[in-house]
Amino acid sequence: MSRNTHTFTSESVSEGHPDKVCDRISDAILDALLTEEPEARVAAETFATTNRVVIGGEIGLSDQDKLTDYMGRIDGIARECIRDIGYEQDKFHYATCEITNLLHEQSAHIAQGVDASGNKDEGAGDQGIMFGFATNETTALMPAPIQYAHAILRRLAEVRKNGTEPTLGPDAKSQLSVIYEDGRPVGVRSLVLSTQHLDESLSSEDIRAIVEPYITEVLPEGWLTDQTEWHVNPTGKFVIGGPDGDAGLTGRKIIVDTYGGAAPHGGGAFSGKDPTKVDRSAAYAARYLAKNIVAAGLADRATLQLSYAIGVSRPLSIYVDTHGTGQVESASIEKAVGQVMDLTPRGIREHLQLNKPIYQRTAAYGHFGREPDADGGFSWEKTDLIDALKAAI
Repeated sequence: MSRNTHTFTSESVSEGHPDKVCDRISDAILDALLTEEPEARVAAETFATTNRVVIGGEIGLSDQDKLTDYMGRIDGIARECIRDIGYEQDKFHYATCEITNLLHEQSAHIAQGVDASGNKDEGAGDQGIMFGFATNETTALMPAPIQYAHAILRRLAEVRKNGTEPTLGPDAKSQLSVIYEDGRPVGVRSLVLSTQHLDESLSSEDIRAIVEPYITEVLPEGWLTDQTEWHVNPTGKFVIGGPDGDAGLTGRKIIVDTYGGAAPHGGGAFSGKDPTKVDRSAAYAARYLAKNIVAAGLADRATLQLSYAIGVSRPLSIYVDTHGTGQVESASIEKAVGQVMDLTPRGIREHLQLNKPIYQRTAAYGHFGREPDADGGFSWEKTDLIDALKAAI
């Protein structure tokens, strides 16, 4: 039985965090290839450290000449990501860091398991388990700690980039410990913020004076009180940031990317993977279904699990847990889920229109809890299955 009165903590990291720099580059590579060919195959990994970025993995296009041309664009794609994030440090600068491209053509053995042929439908790109989650404790149907940890860093990035707070640097982390009473979030017990700053003379107190108005702005009224503990740049100065301060790698922030630890996470990360990889597309589908279950009023909270085998199109299992909040039996919801959405890799891609260059924007501040974009970005955040679910049940 879940506890109704407790404190729960989640963290977020900014787009300038070393791991997020890598996620951004990997997803920018994916977007560029999907622009060339919607059926492109990509599994790109990025590593970043002082003055160096290394990119590896596999990519595939039907036109070999296009693939060769694309390889020559990788350097520019990576530098543009670093420039937009804001790195112009002596030991990590978008114009001078060394970019090493080790991408290669997709394995034919992987392709034969995934590609459709004859009477065989397109198979999953790998085995694995994927989870989706939703809760009605916020309007975005996301857990409050992770939703507001993201919101703080997004707001600080906005004022950094528009010149309002030019002393803030790209690298930052936030952490919120949220108080729950009777199962609902009501306040912040403690707040941790570490943000890079470009003025070495600034103290922790100076940084708090800069960031506090923006934090107060994004949190619900009354959540910050005299009892809230603040820890702003608790180690003191934070001038050396990004990959110069700590190495980064694609896919190392999977809890930040999803539900902040409030729900299970599957075995794979998202960034740099095209939507034939169910690590990504089925996790999006699971969030989409869980969100629609809660939006339809079938439960206050819902966790949904899908499982797949490489080369097999249909999910091996569908599991729903409403955590004691369901208005109908979980088995009925499981049956309805399979009726309202085709959960094969092709069915997911077509339903959510995932073969578009919409992934670079997901690389920071969470893949879930965002507003759907007009061009198809964050399509998995729509709540357009409400009527279908109710009818199926």
